[in-house]
Amino acid sequence: MGSTRKIKIGVIGAGNIGNVHINEFLKLPDECEITTITDTYLPLAESRAQEHGIGNVAKSPEELIESMEVDAVIIATPNQFHAPLAIQAIEAGKHVLLEKPMGLNPESARYILEVSNKSDNILMVAHQRRWQSIPLQIREQVERGELGRIYTAKAGWFRRKGIPGWGTWFTRMDQAGGGPLIDIGVHMLDLALYLMGNPKPVTVFGSTYAEFGPQKKGIGKWGKPNWDGVFDVEDLATALIKMEDGSTLSLDVSWAAHLDTDNQPFIHLMGTEGGASYRGPHGKLFTEKFDRPIDLDLYTPENDEGDRIRMCRHFLSCIREGKEPICSALSGFTNNLVLDAIYESSRTGHEVKLKWS
Repeated sequence: MGSTRKIKIGVIGAGNIGNVHINEFLKLPDECEITTITDTYLPLAESRAQEHGIGNVAKSPEELIESMEVDAVIIATPNQFHAPLAIQAIEAGKHVLLEKPMGLNPESARYILEVSNKSDNILMVAHQRRWQSIPLQIREQVERGELGRIYTAKAGWFRRKGIPGWGTWFTRMDQAGGGPLIDIGVHMLDLALYLMGNPKPVTVFGSTYAEFGPQKKGIGKWGKPNWDGVFDVEDLATALIKMEDGSTLSLDVSWAAHLDTDNQPFIHLMGTEGGASYRGPHGKLFTEKFDRPIDLDLYTPENDEGDRIRMCRHFLSCIREGKEPICSALSGFTNNLVLDAIYESSRTGHEVKLKWS
């Protein structure tokens, strides 16, 4: 693609997360323009179009994907539509920024990966946490070898009272693919593997629990509940993931739990030469010199432009330069493979070996 023309963007999904994407891309008016939007509820798409000055409201995702006024598609729909829309967009020659999780299950994610590998177009999964200031600082030290060999890590996100949209698609296995594990756990899994240097997961042992949702307790503020709806997902998950190189990652997430928690996502990396800690906007580096422990605090700068704008800029630069995104289709497939193995392990009570092919 030429370096001078603005990249034309179409947005599928005008809800909360779609609106977040719109607001961020609008901050880059010299690089892109949002030309088209659609939603299954067209009045919402029309309202967003009026709010943001978007010129065209497509009557369907198919119309948007086929439009000559769209170079790249942002897919911000419920999870069950991720794979079919992503595949349709790639096959139509569009670039794709796909909300997480990449697929509802490993089968759909694998199909996306296969279709993406046959295409010259960009497919990127929207894991914005990779672009947060603290993870970027930690990743830099990992790449420089300051932590040595990372042999184990702990990652998680405990919400005490945070079940979103009880009874809506959020809490239905057939529409969301899972509960907190696939909602917020996918972020922590993705970021932890990235900070560890992308080791290859090989075995998983895990358990999931639904202790709050079925009783309509632990309700959070995100989404509007449908008390006549369904809750058939977990509200807490725990897992141990072993890598090909022998390193391990423990993952713990909850939407609701009786726990002293600050509701912040966290990662702890333990390496042979040093360690690192990430918790929300703060971080630390750890090592030992002269027989003394040494801690170094990491801070998010006051004037930090934010993770999402950096993610948007990366997506646009990948399109212009034809380079593979940091959050590639393979990384999305890896996440889906591990998440599904945790659910399978919980069902069977046994360790699960990952099937890569």
